[in-house]
Amino acid sequence: AVLLSAQTTDKGVNKVTPALWKRYPTPADLASADVTDVEEIIRAIGFYRTKAANCVKCAQLVVSEYGGEIPRDIDELQKLPGVGRKTANVVLNEAFGIVEGIAVDTHVNRIAHRLGLSPKTHEREPLKTEQDLLAILPRELWGPVNHQWIRHGRDTCTARSPKCDGCVLEDICPSAPRL
Repeated sequence: AVLLSAQTTDKGVNKVTPALWKRYPTPADLASADVTDVEEIIRAIGFYRTKAANCVKCAQLVVSEYGGEIPRDIDELQKLPGVGRKTANVVLNEAFGIVEGIAVDTHVNRIAHRLGLSPKTHEREPLKTEQDLLAILPRELWGPVNHQWIRHGRDTCTARSPKCDGCVLEDICPSAPRL
């Protein structure tokens, strides 16, 4: 599901994953899949051809190199097709409770920059934004920050029309309009 989530909505991913998992319940099943069949199942989401190919290749590597088990190491995860640092952080945190960093998605990135926790020059560089956040946030906050900031980014600190008036961070946010 995390491999499918780039450049699409959670709603879209949640629509296609039940059929994908029903058809291919294990990494070994997905490793032997015909890519065009996977494409058909996930067609409703963006970049479905690339994502289908990455899912099958990823499953093949998980089976051949890791005995069918998802690696529990950030560097090993990033060796898998379609897995970058953000995806690796999400998988480690959500699947295994291992917190190695902060997954900088669009919401985390937006909030980090609006709050002035990362300089504007890092706005298009998630790794640098992550490094900025890791340097200032206590390690015990690294895990929950994603859920908290994603929710805040969806509900309050939206991209187009942030609801600054009444926001819990309004007093400390340098981006909030001042009277």
